[in-house]
Amino acid sequence: MSGTTAPTTARTAARRRPFGVRGAPYAFLIPAIVLFLLFFALPIGYAVHLSFRKVEVSGLGLGAGAREEVWAGFQNYADALTDGELLAGALRVLAYGCVVVPVMLGLALLFALMLDSEKVRFTPVTRLAIFLPYAIPGVVAALLWGFLYLPDVSPFYFVLDRLGLPQPDLLDGGPLYLALSNIAVWGGTGFNMIVIYTSLRAIPAEVFEAAKLDGASPLQIALRIKIPMVAPSLVLTFFFSIIATLQVFNEPTTLKPLTNSVSTTWSPLMKVYQDAFGNGDVYAAAAQAAIIALVTLVLSFGFLRAANRRDKQEATR
Repeated sequence: MSGTTAPTTARTAARRRPFGVRGAPYAFLIPAIVLFLLFFALPIGYAVHLSFRKVEVSGLGLGAGAREEVWAGFQNYADALTDGELLAGALRVLAYGCVVVPVMLGLALLFALMLDSEKVRFTPVTRLAIFLPYAIPGVVAALLWGFLYLPDVSPFYFVLDRLGLPQPDLLDGGPLYLALSNIAVWGGTGFNMIVIYTSLRAIPAEVFEAAKLDGASPLQIALRIKIPMVAPSLVLTFFFSIIATLQVFNEPTTLKPLTNSVSTTWSPLMKVYQDAFGNGDVYAAAAQAAIIALVTLVLSFGFLRAANRRDKQEATR
């Protein structure tokens, strides 16, 4: 009887509280909601609105009323989906992601496992050294590596010349993908390592002690216990890496003045920027941005759903 009346009494007391007390949690949410609406939801809605519009020019386009914004329907989306430059940029980003994502996550997992080992010393200093590149802004990192890629000023090319070794041009052709991927891997490995390392530290020590009593080696513990137990963190880091790859912009834009191999439409986001601010066609740029956002949403949702289905299947076994 007491168990039944206790929730009822609590609800009655909650109703008797002044409205100011009951509404306090919602009042604390108001600043975040306002900022979300002003700087996130509203710009997205306006971009979607622009994607269905276009400018219609009458006559020579001179004088008042010669240029009028009209409804375009899905014409901007159809033009974007048949735009060869946008599709070529998507293929370049796909090749870029095939290099960045596995290498970055592989190194992050390796470093996390090494830091979690009992034989590693100076763990705080090592962890900070691996994470530090992530704290450097992307544009600064791209400028730094661009300096190291230029043959005329790079100390690496000076050493290779003194040793009589070949000096590859990392800013042209196929090596350009490796040069761009190196910047992303150098900057993003530390963040992913911290996420995985935090999950490793959350595993109870009794699990490892039981494995050692059963005669498991450190390699077997890493492969059969640690990696499977941090699988959710690997899924999370993979999810973030995919989103960052689809939105690559800083690295190729910063390296563009250093080489002719990077065009103004090298990546889809660079194409959006060029159409919006270079060509002045914000309507086509808005449609392209909406397509990129939709592709990102579909891929992310599909991957998370597949990962959740896999977890449920393993849980039922």
